Amino acid sequence: MKADDRLLHWAWVILATCFANLFINYSVRLGYGVILPEMIKDLGINRTEAGSIFNAYLFTYVTVATFTGYVTDRLGARRIIAFCAFILGAGVLLMGTVKSLGSAYVFYGLVGLGATGMWGPVITVVQRWFAVRKRGLALGILSTGFGLGFAVMGAVFPWIVRNYTWRHAWFFLGAGALIMVIVDAILLRSDPSDSGHRPWGEGGETAVGLGSKGLNAAEKSLSAIFRSRSFWLIGLSYFSISYALYSVTTFMVDYARNQLGLPTETASYLATVHGMCQVIGVLVILPLSDYLGRKKTIMISNAVIALAVAGIIFSGGSVGMLYGSVGIMAVFYGVTFPIYGACAGDYFPRNVMATVIGAWTPFYGGGAICSHWVSGIIRDSSGVYDKAFIVGVVMALVGLLLIVFVRRAEAD
Repeated sequence: MKADDRLLHWAWVILATCFANLFINYSVRLGYGVILPEMIKDLGINRTEAGSIFNAYLFTYVTVATFTGYVTDRLGARRIIAFCAFILGAGVLLMGTVKSLGSAYVFYGLVGLGATGMWGPVITVVQRWFAVRKRGLALGILSTGFGLGFAVMGAVFPWIVRNYTWRHAWFFLGAGALIMVIVDAILLRSDPSDSGHRPWGEGGETAVGLGSKGLNAAEKSLSAIFRSRSFWLIGLSYFSISYALYSVTTFMVDYARNQLGLPTETASYLATVHGMCQVIGVLVILPLSDYLGRKKTIMISNAVIALAVAGIIFSGGSVGMLYGSVGIMAVFYGVTFPIYGACAGDYFPRNVMATVIGAWTPFYGGGAICSHWVSGIIRDSSGVYDKAFIVGVVMALVGLLLIVFVRRAEAD
């Protein structure tokens, strides 16, 4: 029996395993904003310092992610993902022990190191196992992992606080990450050709790029890719939309709790709304991007995010409008990171896909880092988040404008 004639194509095992990795990783990353109000109260830190803890994660993540992508293209995703899951788990367990701001910086920085294997390598291996015209579908299913991770944190965290402490949230997540080390080592395969498969859904189309010219693109050197106009436009757009999203997502529970005066459970439930709406977005919009095209999908997404953040600003005391605006933003939040990642597979050769995704990571991380510092400073100095969110609206529109100038011809 041929490998591809089996009842279950191994691509779906790969997808399920990668889903679990994303679920744990984004429960850790996005769950920070849910845990944040309790950490602020217990550790006695301000919002700028709280944002700087997340920036320690992002600084490590950004610094190492390009190297992780490069190594993934050479050593294979299986080894890198399993190793990074171990580092992630160890760092998250240590987060449950923090007593000071300094230890929080160090331990969440370690978490960021582990997280470098939980995005670029993960979406690279999934794209390799699925045919070009099935990547939007695969990435849509995969990306429900981080939406559900955030949703579960929003729903479960109040229960954890009532029955244990905020520290136990980190302990539970760390244990989950360490379990994934074993699962990754057993089930992951770096490339379908290594085990006698072809990408799932592959017919007469080429496996690289979006047409025959994609094969010629495989001969491009890395230096030529980094000189590409599209590489920089997409990267700068990624920076801008990352700033916009993190200006709200990291602080929205604190905004609802301490600026709007909502109860802890009501404020935390914003994370559940956010997470569930992410799932809707990735299951509907990412598969649609296979037909609309990545560029057009990104343009629509960035425009709606700008409008949704504006809605959060104008929601005032209306809980319904706040939830609705967060939900609309989340539909396209869930789309943002995989759709930018998918551009690596569409605009650049398959053999350097992870390297390109890794090289875009500093743009993403830089946007988030700047957002945390600027938003934290604005909140601490003014006492409210309104101006910080207005900057987020502007940055979403900048991300939209930059992507307009990306030309399809450079992908060939």
